[in-house]
Amino acid sequence: MVMAMSDSGASRLRRQLESGGFEARLYVKQLSQQSDGDRDLQEHRQRIQALAEETAQNLKRNVYQNYRQFIETAREISYLESEMYQLSHLLTEQKSSLESIPLTLLPAAAAAGAAAASGGEEGGGGAGGRDPLRGQAGFFPAPGGASRDSSGPGEEGKQRTLTTLLEKVEGCRHLLETPGQYLVYNGDLVEYDADHMAQLQRVHGFLMNDCLLVATWLPQRRGMYRYDALYALDGLAVVNVKDNPPMKDMFKLLMFPESRIFQAENAKIKREWLEVLEETKRALSEKRRREQEEAAAPRGPPQVASKASNPFEDEDDDEPAAPEVEEEKVDLSMEWIQELPEDLDVSIAQRDFEGAVDLLDKLNHYLEDKPSPPPVKELRAKVDERVRQLTEVLVFELSPDRSLRGGPKATRRAVSQLIRLGQCTKACELFLRNRAAAVHTAIRQLRIEGATLLYIHKLCHVFFTSLLETAREFETDFAGTDSGCYSAFVVWARSAMGMFVDAFSKQVFDSKESLSTAAECVKVAKEHCQQLGDIGLDLTFVIHALLVKDIQGALHSYKEIIIEATKHRNSEEMWRRMNLMTPEALGKLKEEMKSCGVSNFEQYTGDDCWVNLSYTVVAFTKQTMGFLEEALKLYFPELHMVLLESLVEIILVAVQHVDYSLRCEQDPEKKAFIRQNASFLYETVLPVVEKRFEEGVGKPAKQLQDLRNASRLIRVNPESTTSVV
Repeated sequence: MVMAMSDSGASRLRRQLESGGFEARLYVKQLSQQSDGDRDLQEHRQRIQALAEETAQNLKRNVYQNYRQFIETAREISYLESEMYQLSHLLTEQKSSLESIPLTLLPAAAAAGAAAASGGEEGGGGAGGRDPLRGQAGFFPAPGGASRDSSGPGEEGKQRTLTTLLEKVEGCRHLLETPGQYLVYNGDLVEYDADHMAQLQRVHGFLMNDCLLVATWLPQRRGMYRYDALYALDGLAVVNVKDNPPMKDMFKLLMFPESRIFQAENAKIKREWLEVLEETKRALSEKRRREQEEAAAPRGPPQVASKASNPFEDEDDDEPAAPEVEEEKVDLSMEWIQELPEDLDVSIAQRDFEGAVDLLDKLNHYLEDKPSPPPVKELRAKVDERVRQLTEVLVFELSPDRSLRGGPKATRRAVSQLIRLGQCTKACELFLRNRAAAVHTAIRQLRIEGATLLYIHKLCHVFFTSLLETAREFETDFAGTDSGCYSAFVVWARSAMGMFVDAFSKQVFDSKESLSTAAECVKVAKEHCQQLGDIGLDLTFVIHALLVKDIQGALHSYKEIIIEATKHRNSEEMWRRMNLMTPEALGKLKEEMKSCGVSNFEQYTGDDCWVNLSYTVVAFTKQTMGFLEEALKLYFPELHMVLLESLVEIILVAVQHVDYSLRCEQDPEKKAFIRQNASFLYETVLPVVEKRFEEGVGKPAKQLQDLRNASRLIRVNPESTTSVV
């Protein structure tokens, strides 16, 4: 009962929504007024949503049915078109037969007339009985520069005609090497551009029994041509182009994936071209069908003539005759093999790459371990041409000119089919080229923000996510293939990392960001790079090698800034205690020194807000420890000596200033204050720098130890004039 009510309510709701005067706003207003609360609205919303899903399913079903009907209709149209062509050819043949009847009667009438004339004349009057057809056999020129080869039935005559004509065409002597080839038809044509219908050039067409040769005119050499193109007839389609004045008397030749349009001199020559092309194609197809049937038909054992039936055989010759070795035949008469080239063309046109490769695998499996007689070689030649076309389409699918959306998975279809075709190396190259273009486009489209660190976060996310997805897709697509592909991927990853570092350095180092900002950016890049270790790809050494020059420049630049600032403070040094004025300022300084690693700073503070150290020494301590912390974020082994030498240069500036002031100062109180600052510098700051460097690097620094040991000169003999340098 409830189900029936539900179905009736749904049908009523459907009729209401499908009515012509339906207004959504008025419907919602009435529904809100009639509902008892939120629950009714939720139930009604669910009914509408269910109705929408049902409608969507019905729409999909209808689209699928219409699509199937469209395919069936297209197939029927194709069949109808084929039948119409056959009917047209039958009518043409009938017309030709009817036209040839008077010609067959003409010789008989001429012979009868000649006999009558000879009976009525006397003494050599037979000269008037001349054969009217004498001299007309052979090569008949047709109007408009077109001609059909109607030489005698002998193959030598056809070959001589072909040789005579092709001697006028440069670069096509190889055509004469094909046995059984002869000229069927030839004539002058004008080629037009297929897109803009602009005249391109004058050409001459030579139609052989198995191919069509197109040659271009040589203006400077009258009657001579240059080879332009050669098309096999079994891969050639002829289309009649409807007259559209002034463009008329044209026909199109389709050779996948290209096409060419030619114009004949008049309508008659155009009709002759169309007819003779179709006739020659049909004759070639019939000839090859017969050859395949003969090759597939089993042959009985050869009959050996008995000795009694051969009266010329030597009776004393008892040597046994060598048995004839019969060549094994391959059955190619099956329907799927006969239709294989056409099925491949259809699959390629419909972008059914998997179906095309399945057909090729089926053929290869069938012909495996079988001999290769001429019919099989001919079939393989046709199939190889389709394989070349399929490969070109798959290569175009992976070209960077195509849309790069969809990520690496969008290339899987084309890559997998290229691998199945045995083009693993080409698939790897095209896949990596496609992904390089995608990464480059993603980086270029990334908007540069005002904050450098924010941009670097986005840059690292985009690049390393793309690299990770590419690596996983590569591993999926090329699993089980040649290991050389993995080497190509590593080379590609290094190249892609160079692209990333270029964008990274341009934003971080070329814009002269502070060392702290540069250190944070490099830290972010390292963290993202380490994520590649999850798939076994470690590119940390690559990013180090690419960034080492820029980081060296940043360290050198910041070192010079610290040295200049320290020298400037030293020039204004008065050797006075610091007065921070407020307890808050003193507490803040204590926290800063504690964060720098100076844990015993309390012993250098005095009463109220006084600090028993010079402002220069305190500022130097904070700046040096800050430089060390930021430099350790940038550290990797290639930067060890650069960082160590920079630290030594910075410390020597302060050490030399304290040493000089201690030797030159005459006031005992100031001298004692300088000695206290020197003690803080040597006994507190330098050990902290040395310890922090060893923690960050993992090994002690002998240069820093030597620098600290040299400070004993000052502590042992403060009056000495010996320099620490």
